Amino acid sequence: MIDIKLLRENPDKIKKGVKNKGANVDIDKILELDKKRRGLISEIENLRAEQKKFGKDQTEKAKELKNKIKELEPQLDITEKEFNELFVKIPNPPLDDVPIGKDESENKAIKEVGKKPKIAQPKDYLELAEKLDIIDVKSAAKTSGSRFGFIKNGGALLEIGLIQLAMETLTEEGFIPVIPPTMLKPEMMKAMGYIERGGDEIYYLERDDTYLVGTSEQMIGPMHAGDVFEEKDLPKRYVAFSSCFRREAGSYGKDTKGILRVHQFDKVEMFSFTRPEDSQKEHKFLLSMEEKLMGLLKIPYRVLNICTGDLGDPAAAKYDIEAWMPGQNTYRETHSTSNCTDFQARRLNIRYKAKDGKLNLVHTLNGTAFAIGRTLIAIIENYQQKDGSINIPTILQKYIKIKKIK
Repeated sequence: MIDIKLLRENPDKIKKGVKNKGANVDIDKILELDKKRRGLISEIENLRAEQKKFGKDQTEKAKELKNKIKELEPQLDITEKEFNELFVKIPNPPLDDVPIGKDESENKAIKEVGKKPKIAQPKDYLELAEKLDIIDVKSAAKTSGSRFGFIKNGGALLEIGLIQLAMETLTEEGFIPVIPPTMLKPEMMKAMGYIERGGDEIYYLERDDTYLVGTSEQMIGPMHAGDVFEEKDLPKRYVAFSSCFRREAGSYGKDTKGILRVHQFDKVEMFSFTRPEDSQKEHKFLLSMEEKLMGLLKIPYRVLNICTGDLGDPAAAKYDIEAWMPGQNTYRETHSTSNCTDFQARRLNIRYKAKDGKLNLVHTLNGTAFAIGRTLIAIIENYQQKDGSINIPTILQKYIKIKKIK
């Protein structure tokens, strides 16, 4: 949720942010409702103050004041409800240095890192994985339906190795390891800013009135709802592992085979709480951790600065990493990291106590360590051998005790 003061004092900035994000929100209508709401609140408060002067007197004037308040309160309730419904739809405005663009086609490539492997006639990961019996989508279709997969044998060992690598690397950097619940209360999911646009991607269990998380970050932010950090304890960094669930509602016909775009996958996620003045620096730090992990796997990749039209509601700025996939002859997204500024913290009321004693909202940031399925794909395609076997990245061999899947 944005700062209401910012909306009142600089509506043009908010209008520009909404437009550049491609959101459909009537800012003028929201301002009109805000003005009406504040007027009703003021009028009711004045009437109550006047009412107090009469105490319990049953004079005609006292009755008149009481009736007037009764008449205005329902109007305020209706106005408040209409205002709140529209106000929460305002996305977090992009930071000034975010490239303006309408969609993912206008994201800006910043750099390419690593040498692409020279593979004669590279095979697609699914062809390789099915022959090696490490990914089984046919059995998963039988048990669970489309967009699921069994990760088996050497594939399962690779997943465990990736989790260990991420946890070891990031805990050495001071991240706190956590395995969170995967079921989240509606008010907490709404506070994280994923319901207004993108809510059709989220699994909702109506009988239990709860959501399944689409990524661990949706749980880590609410873990500190209502908390106050000491300034000396920031940044507070977590690395979380969980299964994640997504409908993939907006991807009809895309990547229907294999495990690139599935309803359930495992993920290791970073999350940071910082002081506002440190959040852009922290964003670069999270990106550097993602690049470090990709460097350890020795997988070629490129970094993208995500344009305004491809940012979700909570993010004010975002970087993606795309791994080179030889079998597909293209780059595919494996990581993202977002600076959500105070958008989530305001709804969750997460603050820190500054040295001067003042309470300020923190900034929240998130970043992928490993989206397991997509990282498996990148390893399979980049480490494939002529005979159809898969070499294990050297860094993972110490965890899984094998050098090759064959």
